[in-house]
Amino acid sequence: MIRIVFFFLLLCYYSVANAQKSTDSIQKLDEVVLSDVKLKHYNEGYKLTVLSDSILRKNGNSLTDVLRFNSNIYFKENGYGMVSSASFRGTNASQTAVIWNGININSQLNGQVDFNTISTANYNSISIRSGGGSVQYGSGAIGGSVHLSNDSDFTKHINHRLQLGYGSYETENASYNLSFGNNKWSGSAGVSYVNTENDYRIIGTDEKNENGAFNNLDLNLNLGYILSQKDVLKVYHQNFRSDRAFSSTLLAPSNSKYETEDYRSMLEWAHVSENFTSSLKAVHLLEQFKYFENKDLNNYSKGQAKTWLIKHSYKRNVSKNMALSVITDYSYITAEGNSYIDPKRNAFSATAILNHQFSTKFKYNLNVRKDVISDFKSPLVFAGDLSYKVAEAYVLKFNASKNFRVPTFNDLYWNPGGNLDLEPEESFQFDLGHQLEILKSLQLKLNTFYIETSDLIQWRPNTETNYWNPVNIANAKHYGLEVELGYTKQINAHHFNLVTAYSYTETEDVEKNQPLYYVPLHKGNTALSYNFKSFTAYYQHLFTGEVDVIGGSLDGYDVGNIGCSYELNTAGKLNYILDLKINNIYNTYYENVALRPMPNRNFNIKLTLKF
Repeated sequence: MIRIVFFFLLLCYYSVANAQKSTDSIQKLDEVVLSDVKLKHYNEGYKLTVLSDSILRKNGNSLTDVLRFNSNIYFKENGYGMVSSASFRGTNASQTAVIWNGININSQLNGQVDFNTISTANYNSISIRSGGGSVQYGSGAIGGSVHLSNDSDFTKHINHRLQLGYGSYETENASYNLSFGNNKWSGSAGVSYVNTENDYRIIGTDEKNENGAFNNLDLNLNLGYILSQKDVLKVYHQNFRSDRAFSSTLLAPSNSKYETEDYRSMLEWAHVSENFTSSLKAVHLLEQFKYFENKDLNNYSKGQAKTWLIKHSYKRNVSKNMALSVITDYSYITAEGNSYIDPKRNAFSATAILNHQFSTKFKYNLNVRKDVISDFKSPLVFAGDLSYKVAEAYVLKFNASKNFRVPTFNDLYWNPGGNLDLEPEESFQFDLGHQLEILKSLQLKLNTFYIETSDLIQWRPNTETNYWNPVNIANAKHYGLEVELGYTKQINAHHFNLVTAYSYTETEDVEKNQPLYYVPLHKGNTALSYNFKSFTAYYQHLFTGEVDVIGGSLDGYDVGNIGCSYELNTAGKLNYILDLKINNIYNTYYENVALRPMPNRNFNIKLTLKF
């Protein structure tokens, strides 16, 4: 490990030395405005969906609310606002990576991200990358990845946004965002808060959702400073705190609660010259929780994990149409809690990416990555993708990759039950995509995919010890298709916009010869909006087909939302936007986790001030 660290430091020194010697012409630093440069430059063969600011505003503050109605991802939510996990192309929650400004933030404890612990109010953009991405983003990027970005804007500006809201179940939410910049500085700050009793009525009964109250607080601060014509320094910090009771099920009462706190901090120095780009990141991540079986008592179990990460990216333009990137990172991870005996992990990875624009019509990328991890062996992974412009309106895309997911601290060290003999999950996948654009008003994306995963880690009861143990036992197959359609039409001052998505997903547990649990065969969503001057109206619809669960199945369901907004004083410096939204307008009873019903018809009203 000492030799690995020495090699890494030597590589950093070499890059810095080259940066100091460079006499290239003045650059615009355009590549470092986006922190996740890989998302911008190495996705020719992947389907990438970027959610606009208007989409984020029409949905709730949680990432679950946004993605449920605007992506092909299926969510399992243990009651509204409770733990929410993603199923991307039929994979499980730990096989979907969440990337914060280029850094994988999946939990070191359980490998997952609870999508209800991520507020969308403090991000410039949210992107969805379909397909395997372990080469670029590490463990867990098997089904796909979700990217949260805070972009730097060095134009002269200062903008404020204040949002106040109230809704059903005594729901209160507020957020404030500040963005400023000039030719030297760029900065943004945000705070988002939601508090709710969450005691919605269970449709068809006289009962209410019991023990479902929660409050969330999200803080975000980002700064950028241009050191020179070629160098920029950026700081990112994000803190999320949540205090959630755990809702009762239809069969069992609950008086428990769960407190979580996440800190993410990153310092980035980027250098851009004519022939190469260098980026050095220093990152600290902290995740911690307290679980109270009885929220009225001060007895709880706890756990936490800390990650220190150094990451260096170096991109060299080999020729006018070819670039080679080398990415190295070193991380040191520790954990502690009631069920751990101070586990530690050292991890080093090296990645090489070749980007080649063969012609104006044909582009491709070749990727390879190797991880060296202290507590188990990891596989060599690779990926390749390409895009070919068959015609002016038609682009053909293809990608294939080998991906992996490492055993987490829970899998290896949970006491009692951890298994130190686990192997990483491995996956092979390919994706064929078609992208059609007609007169810039109609966009169609059609993707077919196949994923085969081996050595899936599952927790199973052990009759000898009477404990549950994780074992490498299951193999799985996933295949299907995804369709996305976007259409815009303008008639004088009237604007119409339609976005619809559909996914068909087949899965198989090879060992049991049966479909995987909690994967709908059919899922679709549609959003239709109409805008006339200062007035906007929209409708959202979500269809989810039947899903298999242990001991049976959950019925499919249709849920519709309707909303409208009106912007006042559009010509002045101070703008008011009034939003009204009614969720579940058909008052549909539905569950996306067995015995945990979701809310009945409800409303939310928001006032947004921009100045």
